[in-house]
Amino acid sequence: MQPEVSSMGFEHFIGQADMVSKVLFCILILMSVVSWLIIILKALQGLSERVRTKKFLKMFWSAKSVEDIDGYLAEHTPNNYHEILTDAGVHAVQRYQKTHGNSLRDSGSLSEVITRALSTKLDEIHLRCENGVTALAAVSATAPFVGLFGTVWGIYHALIEIGSTGAGTIDKVAGPVGEALIMTGVGLAVAIPAVLAHSWVTRRNQVTMGTLDSFAFELLNLLGGDCSGCHNDCHDKAKKQGA
Repeated sequence: MQPEVSSMGFEHFIGQADMVSKVLFCILILMSVVSWLIIILKALQGLSERVRTKKFLKMFWSAKSVEDIDGYLAEHTPNNYHEILTDAGVHAVQRYQKTHGNSLRDSGSLSEVITRALSTKLDEIHLRCENGVTALAAVSATAPFVGLFGTVWGIYHALIEIGSTGAGTIDKVAGPVGEALIMTGVGLAVAIPAVLAHSWVTRRNQVTMGTLDSFAFELLNLLGGDCSGCHNDCHDKAKKQGA
C-alpha cells in the first residue's frame, strides 16, 4: 500500500489525466510563457529606455540652441520616448514655419500646433506603454479559475473512479484528490507573477507619463509656445492612467 501512495505525484497526475485536464494544463503553461515573455521584454525595454533617455537628456540640456538639438535628431533615429517627443515638437515648429499655418494640419497659432503634435505623440507613447498590460491582467485574473476548474474536474473523475472500484478508504481517496489539487497550485503559480508584473508595469507607466508630462512642459517653453494647454492635457492623461 505504501509504494502505491508514494507513486502519486505530478507525473502520475499528468499521465492519468484525461483530455480536458491536459488541455487546461497546457493553457496554464501557455499563460505562464506569455506572462514571463512580457515581463522579460518589459524589463529589457525599461533598462534600454533609461540608458538612452539619460544619454539624450544629457545632450539636450547641454545643447546651446534648438538647432543643435535638431541636428542631433537628424543624425540619430529617435529611439526613446524623450527623443520621439522632442522630434515631434521640433518638426511641428519647422512645418509651421514653412506653411505659416495655411494648411488644415497646421491651422491655429504656433502654440496650438505644437500642443496638438505633442498631445498626439503622447497618445502614441501611452499606447506603446500599455502593450502587454492587458495580457498580464487577463492572466492574473483567469489563471486561478482555470486551475480551480482543473482541480474540480480532477476530483470529480477521481471520485467517480474510486466509487466504481469500491475503495473508499482514506489512503485510496487522498492520493487522487491530492493530485487534482495540483491544478490549483499551478494556476496560482501562473497568476502570482502576472499580478506582481501588472502592478509593476502599471506603476512604471505612471512614472513614465508623468516624466514625459514635465518634459513636454519644458519642451514647449523652449520652443517658444504657450504650454499651459498641453501641460494640462498631459497632466490629465497621467492622472487617468493612474486611476
